[in-house]
This record gives sequence, C-alpha cells and structure tokens, in this order.
Amino acid sequence: MFEPVIGLEVHLALKTRTKLFCACAAETFGSPPNTHTCPVCLGLPGSLPTVNREAVQKTLTFALALGCEIPAVTQFHRKNYFYPDAPKNYQISQYDHPFGERGALELPSGRRVGITRCHLEEDAGRLQHPVYADYSLVDLNRAGAPLIEMVTEPDLRTPEEAREFLVRVRALARALEVSDANPEEGKMRADVNVSVRRPGEAFGTKVEVKNLNSFRSVQRALEFEIKRQSRILEDGGDVHQATLGWDEGGQKTYLMRTKEEEADYRYFPEPDLPPIHLTKGWLDAVRAAMPELPAAKEARYTALGVRPDDAATLAYDRELARFFDAALAAYNGPVQTLANWLLSEVTGHLNAQKGTLETAKLTPQGLTALIALVDAGTISGKIAKDLLPEVIAGADPEALVEERGLTQLSDSAALEVLVDEVMAQNPKVVAQARENPKAINALLGRVMGASKGTANPERVRSLLEGKLKANASVPK
Repeated sequence: MFEPVIGLEVHLALKTRTKLFCACAAETFGSPPNTHTCPVCLGLPGSLPTVNREAVQKTLTFALALGCEIPAVTQFHRKNYFYPDAPKNYQISQYDHPFGERGALELPSGRRVGITRCHLEEDAGRLQHPVYADYSLVDLNRAGAPLIEMVTEPDLRTPEEAREFLVRVRALARALEVSDANPEEGKMRADVNVSVRRPGEAFGTKVEVKNLNSFRSVQRALEFEIKRQSRILEDGGDVHQATLGWDEGGQKTYLMRTKEEEADYRYFPEPDLPPIHLTKGWLDAVRAAMPELPAAKEARYTALGVRPDDAATLAYDRELARFFDAALAAYNGPVQTLANWLLSEVTGHLNAQKGTLETAKLTPQGLTALIALVDAGTISGKIAKDLLPEVIAGADPEALVEERGLTQLSDSAALEVLVDEVMAQNPKVVAQARENPKAINALLGRVMGASKGTANPERVRSLLEGKLKANASVPK
C-alpha cells in the first residue's frame, strides 16, 4: 500500500489595471492576439521595466492573509529559460527574497498545509496549436502580466485534499480581491508535484505535472499519477524525476521533458530593478486595509446560529457572503432561516437558470422582505416559493402579494367553513384519513388547493385533526 505525497504550485493572475513592469493592459482575456504588447513586455533592446505598486500591494495582502513572514527587503531575479512564449528568454521572478515565506492554510479536515513561499513574477505568453497544422502560434498579450506564485510544502495526502486546498485558495483570493482566480480564463493555474511511498518511509521521487487549468484536472491528474507510480514500484521499477503534461482527452499524463534542476535557471538579481524595502508602516497599512477573511466570516456566521456546513459554504463564496451580509442587516428573523433560503431556494433557482447573484436583479432587501412575509404569517412558505422567481427578477414581494390577493387566510371561522366544505366533498378521503393518519395530507392538499394556497397550513391541519378525531368518536 502506497501513500501519496503532494505539493502544489499555484499561479494567480493579479487583478491589476496594468502589467507588472509596463503600462499595457493586464486584462487581456478575449482580446485579439498580440494587441496588448509594448517594447517592455516584448523584451526589446533598450526598454526598461518599472514595478507596478498595485501588484506589490496585492501580493503583500495575499501573503499576509496566509500568515507568511514578510522580509524587510525583497528583490526580483532573472530566471532564464528558452521557450517560444517567453519573448525575453528569461522571466523576471523572485528567488531567495520572496514577498512571503512560511505561511499556512487550514483545510476543513483540520489539516494544516504549509506555504513555503509566496512571490511575485511576470506571466509568459500563450501558445496556440491549430488542429492538423504543423506549426504553432504565439499570443503575447499575457506576457508580462503580474502573477502570484504560491508554493506549498508536501503536506497534502489525497487528490481530494488538493482540490479542497485550491477551492480555499480561490475563495481567499476573491475575498481579498487580489485575483478573479477564474481557471476558465487562465487566471488560476496549478502545477502538482507528486510522489508515492510506503507509510513511514522517506519521500519518493516526485514528478511535476504542469499547467493544470481546472480543479477537476488537478484531481484527475493526481489520481492517474498515483496509480502509475504505484504500479511501477509494485513491479520493482524506479520512478524517474520528470516534467509531465496532462492529456485531458485521454485522461493521462505524458512526458514533456526531464526535470530541470534549480541551477539550470541560472538565477541572478534583476539588474534593471532595485530592491524593494518593505517598511513596518507599509505593512501596517496593508493589514489595516484587508477585508474580513473567509475563516473569520465562517466563525462569525456560526456564532450567529448558522449551521457549520452552511456557514462554510457562505463564507468561502465571495458573492454569497456579500449578499448574506447585506441581507443580515435587513432581516430580524432566525439567521438559519435566511441561510436556508439563500443556499437552497435562491441558489437552486439560479443554478437551474444558469444565472448568478451577480447577474440576477435580486436584492438582499427583496429576499428579506419575502421571508419576512412568511415569518409574519402573511403568506405561506409555498406562496413565497412560487413568488421567488419574480422576486429574483426584481419584483417587489409585498406588491405582488397585495396585487394578487395572496394574503394568507388565518381566520378560524373562515378556515372552518372551507375545511367543512372539503370534507363534505371528499367522504372517501375522510374515511381513509380516519383509518390512516398519514392520509390527512391528502385532505390538507385539497384545502390548500381550494384556497388557492392562501390558507394557513398549520391551522388547517389542526382543524382537520380535530374534526377527524371528533367524527371518529361518534357512534356508528
């Protein structure tokens, strides 16, 4: 039996207006190829880089949120490698003085994943490989865009944990607004390092799987590699260190190149950029500007009475958390009730319509007004659920109830007349309900239908139970 040992290298595209060392637009998704370039990001002779302060601020924010140690002085290095999408034949990155070191992120299971380093670097371009063509195309729009690279310790032990870690990283990046962290747009990518060993033994030989652009691909690539390496060792073979790619169609890894060693990159300090001094005042200002982190939100929601699983779901989704916090300010009822509506009814409807809270016209005030009508007994829960699609589309729930006469019927005398009519019209169902108490639901449904959903279901049930019990005691 072999145990996996997993480490991750996560790349996050920073949410900045311009690239890391020039004034070209950093947001290039969907743009025509090679339309956001200049002499600096193309590495043309005579061009000089200038550091983007916003990128530095966001990197510091992220590193501090991970609990990293921040050095007094940091600097950029040249990392040399030759590849078609690297126009300068080197990357400006960081080596022995990154922005953050020795942080950690905790998973729901309680496993603490150590963060080795968190540094800032420029992105490369992107290769396109036309189908059935014997050439490739290079798009350098992305070249020079600011990236955070976060490297973990080999603390993960299952593909599922690796996926959960990435979910937490994405949530943190979005909550801090340092990155959209959208894998579909290439704004969050991961390389995985994985080896296998027998429990208690030293680490095995690791391989790296590069440029995985979805959480599903990370999990599947790890599952495949764990099985592949385990089979090799079971057969008495040796795993060789290498850099692999992931074939999404074939669901398997393939050899890209033998793994480079650190010396192959020939790091040296970037001669065109001076060291950056990170003063205490600067770091204090970054800390003061940080928003509430997802872990703190989760603890706050739990303290308010939200179930732990629901609290985690809300806290680690930026849009849900924003909406929930705004709704809390407008709602005086049970907090779990609000969470139930948002996580079940609202999310369920939006998912069915392939919509999101960002695109919907639903407001926190609209949702809380609808729930308050149920809490006050003005409308039933069923009526509220029927109205929800219109409220999500921007309608005023109170106006809908008034216009359509949907106010819940709770008057005892009126309800009793309605119940008597339904029982008189359905003698067979009444007889079944006397024999089997569960059959009362059939009568309840008929009463609710006769009232067009406006009858108070709890009072109707109480009246039915009383009348069925009374009639059952009458001598035949």
